[in-house]
Amino acid sequence: MKFVMAVTGAVMLLYLVLHMIGNLKIFFGAEAIDAYSAWLRTLLEPALPREGMLWIVRVALLVSVIAHIVSAVILARRARKARPVRYAHRQPVQGSYAARTMRWGGVIIALFVIYHILDLTTGTVNPNGVHGAVYDNITASFDRWYVTLFYALAVITVGFHIRHGLWSGLQTLGRSNAATQNALKGFALVFAVVLTAGFLSVPFAVVTGLV
Repeated sequence: MKFVMAVTGAVMLLYLVLHMIGNLKIFFGAEAIDAYSAWLRTLLEPALPREGMLWIVRVALLVSVIAHIVSAVILARRARKARPVRYAHRQPVQGSYAARTMRWGGVIIALFVIYHILDLTTGTVNPNGVHGAVYDNITASFDRWYVTLFYALAVITVGFHIRHGLWSGLQTLGRSNAATQNALKGFALVFAVVLTAGFLSVPFAVVTGLV
């Protein structure tokens, strides 16, 4: 189960990196990010039908998310069964903030993903909601302070999740040992901070009028 979580986590992390890079095109103007969005829909044509690659990615992500969640639930239940009676007194143990909040963090992320799809993919709850008008949809969405606040909370939660998950996944895949543990923890922290900053730069740019 830990191996499944590591592999599916890697799939989702790769998507997040590519998604963040794509989001940053908004700083090059409306034409750049709208053209990028249109290009994604025609990727690998004519070998694949229009939006064929997008649907392959969506299905892969959906499978990864489900497998990730199911694995997490199974591992949590196994841990609970292994200790059915709570400790009368539990000594404090070392552990990161992210490790202790992975479960509720996952719930926040899941709720955010649902809203994010309805907002910027389907346009259902977006004030502009014009298919293909990515720049206008993004600016219309983040012009609402409460959406920007929710987005920031969710992205920061993702950052904590990635910081712990990346390090834990590398351990599971056998890339960590006593000699490299601190270096990998540092790498996971820097990676999470950079990814979080990249995602947050877009709504903050809208709020401050930079885009």
